[in-house]
Amino acid sequence: MTHHPLRTALLDSRVPRYTSYPPANRFSASVGPETVDRWLGALPDRDEVSLYVHVPFCRRLCWFCACRTQGTRTDAPLDRYLDHLAMEIPAVRERLPERLGISALHLGGGTPTLLSPERLDRLAAMLRGAFGAMEEAAVSAEIDPCECDDARLDALARLGLSRASIGVQDFDPKVQAAIGREQPADVTRTVVEGLRARGTTSVNFDLLYGLPYQTEPGILATLRTMLEMRPDRIALYGYAHVPWMARRQRLIPEDALPGAEERLALAAAAREVLTAEGYIAVGIDHYALPGEALAVAAERGEVRRNFQGYTTDRAETLIGFGPSAISRYRDGYAQNAPATGDWQRAVAAGILPTARGYAMDDAEKLTAEAIERLMCDGRVDLSTLAARHGQPDEGLLRRAARSISELPGIGTLEKGVLTASSGLYLRLLAARLDPSFAPDTGRFSMAS
Repeated sequence: MTHHPLRTALLDSRVPRYTSYPPANRFSASVGPETVDRWLGALPDRDEVSLYVHVPFCRRLCWFCACRTQGTRTDAPLDRYLDHLAMEIPAVRERLPERLGISALHLGGGTPTLLSPERLDRLAAMLRGAFGAMEEAAVSAEIDPCECDDARLDALARLGLSRASIGVQDFDPKVQAAIGREQPADVTRTVVEGLRARGTTSVNFDLLYGLPYQTEPGILATLRTMLEMRPDRIALYGYAHVPWMARRQRLIPEDALPGAEERLALAAAAREVLTAEGYIAVGIDHYALPGEALAVAAERGEVRRNFQGYTTDRAETLIGFGPSAISRYRDGYAQNAPATGDWQRAVAAGILPTARGYAMDDAEKLTAEAIERLMCDGRVDLSTLAARHGQPDEGLLRRAARSISELPGIGTLEKGVLTASSGLYLRLLAARLDPSFAPDTGRFSMAS
């Protein structure tokens, strides 16, 4: 079968997800503790920042996951982790301006709800001791329903949880068995009801398409079950099969994975159901009910993108704590040591645990914002943006024009405004705005 060049690119290309620019595979050891020490000290007084705490532990290691996590059957590693977090948080705080606002706090992982209620309370006390009451912060957490009970929900409520992100992936038992994550729908429903009873205002479901043994009737059945719970926000991610990076994915039967055409059909079927149910499409893979914060931000052109995906948080600085956590500063990115042992040794020695990162020059900051706005809004005024950055627009305009010439139908470029013709093409278009991206280098997930 002969495809149109744009269709061929969509089916065959592997490109970054652009949760950052540059992508994390370009981070290097050139950014270390000294650089981060300087970036922290340069934050202006009364600045507003967001916080991310990475909890790297899981009781079970889901085979589909490519996150930096480690399994544990005992609680001793959790206490050691908290002991070292109690060193890292104040070490970072003392480098920051005295008067500081906290706009958001996110607990990610791993499995944050692997922490017992007492440990969650201890974490909350650490954060409040360093940053104050954080009463205005939007607090969110990733939740595994199989590792969450009423006592943990109570602890999260005491922390001020306003949004919960629940991993679902798929409710089909055959699919769940093939990815190492058994999770009955009733268990998920119980947690959703518990969250809402405690005042959580936004419940988010994470779903995956492109999983082994997934079929269109199967994913539609999952959606029907999910919609009975009426989540406020849905993230519909394409499964990234990268066994060369995530060794546990080698347990997934590759011959059971849908092909590129099937993946597109699964995503299209899900999109049709969700939009028919009134959800508003945001970016490449998010959906939100009208009135939900993400939908409102999308209407206003205020959606942002970071390593957790799409967000309404507008803070310029994101500070990450814990092993492998990534921080975003005005001048670049910094990632903590990925291995828990390396992170603990650095923290215990009184050293900022930065292992690698990327420092951006002014031209790269322009490219970063252009790609972020494209990924969030589906369009970007390249000329106006370049003028605001005090940078020439020739490079961006040339790359945008070349993309449209080489892949007719991908979008339009009129008076300096680049507009994608479909959310399907945003990653393809972003990769072509990226001056360092080469199709034959790097190993990324499928564009579809």
